[in-house]
Amino acid sequence: MVISMEYGFAFFPGQGAQAPGMGKDLYENSQAAKLVFEEASEGAGLDVAKLCFDSDKETLSRTENSQIAIFTHSMAALAALTEAGVTFKAAAGFSLGEYTALAAAGVVSLADGVKIVSMRGKLMQQAADAIDGGMAAILGLEDAKIEEACAAVKSGLVRPVNYNCPGQLVIAGERAALNEAIENCKAAGARRALPLAVSGAFHTPLMEKAAAELRAYVSDFTFSAPKMDIYSNLDGEVLDYSDLPAHLEQHMISPVRWTRLVQNGMAAGLTTACEVGPGKTLTGFAGKIDKALTCKPVSDMAGVQAALA
Repeated sequence: MVISMEYGFAFFPGQGAQAPGMGKDLYENSQAAKLVFEEASEGAGLDVAKLCFDSDKETLSRTENSQIAIFTHSMAALAALTEAGVTFKAAAGFSLGEYTALAAAGVVSLADGVKIVSMRGKLMQQAADAIDGGMAAILGLEDAKIEEACAAVKSGLVRPVNYNCPGQLVIAGERAALNEAIENCKAAGARRALPLAVSGAFHTPLMEKAAAELRAYVSDFTFSAPKMDIYSNLDGEVLDYSDLPAHLEQHMISPVRWTRLVQNGMAAGLTTACEVGPGKTLTGFAGKIDKALTCKPVSDMAGVQAALA
């Protein structure tokens, strides 16, 4: 007998959640998850299971690899949850995870999602290789002060890009500008400033060329109406999918408004969630945004079973 369980949000993680061996337990113990890996491999033209299970940390951390690996792991976890009888009212994904949300809601097929995410990863990797940029998490400082610290930078482009949760905002930009912004944040009272292990200044105008190329690429795909609400990174509102290529172009160069997104979902009655895919980052954010939001991480079969409890 299949037990039925409904949650408010399906949260899908973004880049940085990857880890060697990711998804192997799902692959070995869920037929639905195994089929996702097989279809993803066919669509991507590479063995995604081998990439996830056998790659070292350095290989997986390359943008062109991490994005397809995280997308596939997340979709496999969702398939295992669906197979077990778990459903969701809405979907939202952090950065890359918004593409997973689109696939989860049926806006794009799994096969097309794999192709789009693969292209996105390649374009972002090329952009990262062409510019000496980076990202850093600023902890313990109000958003407005971080925005002021970035605006005061004279040595290049730097922007606030990931509004993760109260007390944590990620900034990104050209290396010299990023370093200047970090010093400004420290001077303004930031508790810590942690450089992130990424090579690109993602979600900034430095991604404009890649974003335009992605828009041209996705314009050839067919999109369907979502089967459930998708909350957008751009403004935290339910996604308007009427011009998805334009949306995805803006998505690559605009901040991720995660705190606002979660708050809007909570206001709409979405008070439970599962983080579907690798890691527990979004589960951690959830508790800091609103303690009334319960979130369960689901990266393996133990997570699937916990989601049924």
